[in-house]
Amino acid sequence: MSKTAKILVVCLLALLLLSSCGLWQTYEHPNPKVPSQLPAEFQTLGEVWGLLYQNYVEPEALNSKQLSQGAIKGMLEALGDPYTSYLDPETYKLASSSFQGEFEGIGATVGIRDGQLVVVSPLPDSPAERAGLRPGDKVLEINGEPTSKMNLEQAVLKIRGPKGEKVKLLVEHEGADTPIELEIVRAEIKSASVSTKLLENDIGYLRLTFFSERTGQEMKQALDDLLGQGARSLVIDLRDNPGGLVQTVVDVATQFLDGGVVLYEVNRQGERKEWMAQHGGMATQLPLAVLVNQHSASGSEVLAGALQDRGRAPLIGTTTFGKGSVNVLYPLKDGSALYLTIERWLTPNGRPIEGKGLEPDFLIEPTPDDIAQGKDPQLQQAIDYLQAKLAPALPQTAALSEAAYLCYN
Repeated sequence: MSKTAKILVVCLLALLLLSSCGLWQTYEHPNPKVPSQLPAEFQTLGEVWGLLYQNYVEPEALNSKQLSQGAIKGMLEALGDPYTSYLDPETYKLASSSFQGEFEGIGATVGIRDGQLVVVSPLPDSPAERAGLRPGDKVLEINGEPTSKMNLEQAVLKIRGPKGEKVKLLVEHEGADTPIELEIVRAEIKSASVSTKLLENDIGYLRLTFFSERTGQEMKQALDDLLGQGARSLVIDLRDNPGGLVQTVVDVATQFLDGGVVLYEVNRQGERKEWMAQHGGMATQLPLAVLVNQHSASGSEVLAGALQDRGRAPLIGTTTFGKGSVNVLYPLKDGSALYLTIERWLTPNGRPIEGKGLEPDFLIEPTPDDIAQGKDPQLQQAIDYLQAKLAPALPQTAALSEAAYLCYN
């Protein structure tokens, strides 16, 4: 790998499937430094190997490569961090692809929640969406193999594959009692990350499905189109958005923030690195409202948190996913790699995202009746909020009743 890639998505692997949350960085590190003296407790590992080598009843079963990989995986599992994991050489080779917005797979994002593999979001018009995969689905089996015995990377790489080939997923929809099997044909995924429409009262609607290398340019074009149509305020829909490239998140934030901090990256020593928006964005003065839900993760949480903390927009919807870790992919000498959590993200006001998520300013959760009738109360709340922002001066009594709306710029 010739350059460092920084990616905010859960354990993003090859974009065949985005995993939810997390920052992925790839470091050219062919010779990781090994401590001159290992902890005394590690001597026990050597003792165990010695006893196996000398006494195990089936010496032909003593595959040192497999046993060492098993020991590494066991050590990492003991950390209790689902985003720190070991990739064997074959897995690492499969995982080493770019984040271009084009890939072969089913077009879905997965993550770990409460120890369970769950779907964060299928991409619009992807094989996953067409087959009926939904946000919040629990993935119980992949081609008949229980996911309970897989880490995130193993699950992702079992789902990926060449276009035209099938993968079978046993999934349990949210609220359902009986799992169903979905057979999905992999395809080449070419998905735009930004879509738009003009709503009533000149309210522009921007939906961001993920943050790829092309999202920054797509956002500029989308804003140009909406402003050209006369949009006077904007709804930014980050629901079911799993994240993406951190630099892209900052570039998108630049369109709505006139400079200033977008997020902080905090290392193990507590040192902070600032990620700053630039000046000259296209929509730094327009009233905004941001839609989020429990599947808004990582990069989308960073953008939402920045707009909320900087007073640019209220968050409308439900509490977000809660993934704010920085992960580094370290290539190792034998062709394998270590995917390691090394830092955390904080919002401009210093709020942690990891394990907490972001609380909305307007808590709105669609009811089963809303869903059945095709209603979107979260979007309607955003429209109501923006209409109030753009309304003429209110009488004093009405102004008092609208105080919640006027606390945002």
